[in-house]
Amino acid sequence: MLIIPAEKKVDWKRPPWMTFALMLASLLAFLLYQGKDPELTEGAVRSYLEAELDRLEAPLYQDYLEREISLEGNTDLQVTLDWVEYLKTEGDRVGLASIILSDQAFYRYLQDNRDLLMTSRERSLWQSQREQIQQQYISRLSAYEAGLMPSDLNFYSLITYQFLHGGWDHLIGNMLFLFLLGFTVEKALGPGRYLLAYLLCGVVAGLTHVAFNWGEAVPLVGASGSVSGLMGMYVAFFGLRKIRFFYYLGVYFNYFRAPALVILPIWVGKEIYHYWASGGDGIAYLAHAGGLLAGAALILLSGRGWFQARESFYEPEVEEQDEAFTREYARAMEALARMDFTQARQRFEALWQAHPDRPVILEHLYHLDKLRPDQPAYRQRAVALMHQYLRLQQPENLLATWQEYLDLAESDQPLPPEEHNRVLFAALRSDDLKLAEKAFARLKATGGVDMVREAGRLLAEEFSKRQMEPRANEYRMLLKGL
Repeated sequence: MLIIPAEKKVDWKRPPWMTFALMLASLLAFLLYQGKDPELTEGAVRSYLEAELDRLEAPLYQDYLEREISLEGNTDLQVTLDWVEYLKTEGDRVGLASIILSDQAFYRYLQDNRDLLMTSRERSLWQSQREQIQQQYISRLSAYEAGLMPSDLNFYSLITYQFLHGGWDHLIGNMLFLFLLGFTVEKALGPGRYLLAYLLCGVVAGLTHVAFNWGEAVPLVGASGSVSGLMGMYVAFFGLRKIRFFYYLGVYFNYFRAPALVILPIWVGKEIYHYWASGGDGIAYLAHAGGLLAGAALILLSGRGWFQARESFYEPEVEEQDEAFTREYARAMEALARMDFTQARQRFEALWQAHPDRPVILEHLYHLDKLRPDQPAYRQRAVALMHQYLRLQQPENLLATWQEYLDLAESDQPLPPEEHNRVLFAALRSDDLKLAEKAFARLKATGGVDMVREAGRLLAEEFSKRQMEPRANEYRMLLKGL
């Protein structure tokens, strides 16, 4: 069963660049750095078979596996033993050599016990040939150079192992989940803190794996621990809020809503169960569990600290905002239809506070205030609407609102000269000299000398451009008298 949080959607206006960068880094590491692995593996198998080391090691390897299973209780190796017996029966030397060379625990076992397991002649041949293969090929494989080795823990490998993968399926699976979860966490934290949190979760996941596999010579590679950390962070951001999850069970899939943090113990319990029931399938389930807990703890324990989600993260999605706006707008229009102007104004005011980018709301408020043009609210709303039309570059609407205000309220509540000046400029841009002169007349009656001179100069220039020199000269003479 697969459960993935699906509360947020990608905002392509602000792409998750750090998530893409992490995906690209993993892809490049796989193609460029890990691209040498097949050639190294092939070289190791070829040299191993040419030296006929399989004749010596295959019986010892089978005994080693049987001993580990019966005496050490390592039942996970039963699958490997069955596979070795099958390959021996089929005479598949290449397959058998590949398994033996990949088992570094067996190589260490031979190093520690070669005096007991081999004759002096066999030991001499083994040391000269096997160690050369180990140094020339095996130790240069990406998993051994940069993977996380529980038997040889170092700091840099706690970071580098997160960018290595065991094959295309492994890489594609991790990158898919990295994208599905990463864009949301990146939106919450921002790219810098997101990168740090991602790497920290990978470190904790790696240390968890090492703690339960101490001394093992099998390297850990993959971003799944880090990605699990993103899952933990995702649900921690929402806490006990109900969010949407996608689930997949067999061939059936659907969505459900649940308190976010309630799913965390289900995820952790699932990983622990698979760890005990897996039978040694090579998947680092406890690393996943460690990453999940690390991600959740990083957010929950930081309180209002450095890993607190940005406020914008909790804003509703665009679709949800549109649905809420449509719903409240309909209610406001219903109040208008009932001629309940008080309630309509209250609803439109609330909408305007929530959606100041919607000009239609301000237009409705303007028309409501226009019912009482003698009130100061109408003057304030007219000015606000004119400014909005100016920002939206709608000079025709601006001029129409100005003229309407002059007819209804200018005598009682005159507009400030700055508004007439703005109207003059808008009229000139609309090539409406008649309205420009009308605005100039209002400006001349109420404005300062400098403002009037500048407006008069512009009008004189416009009339002159149109070869209307008498009118241009009238304004020039007027300016001389100021």
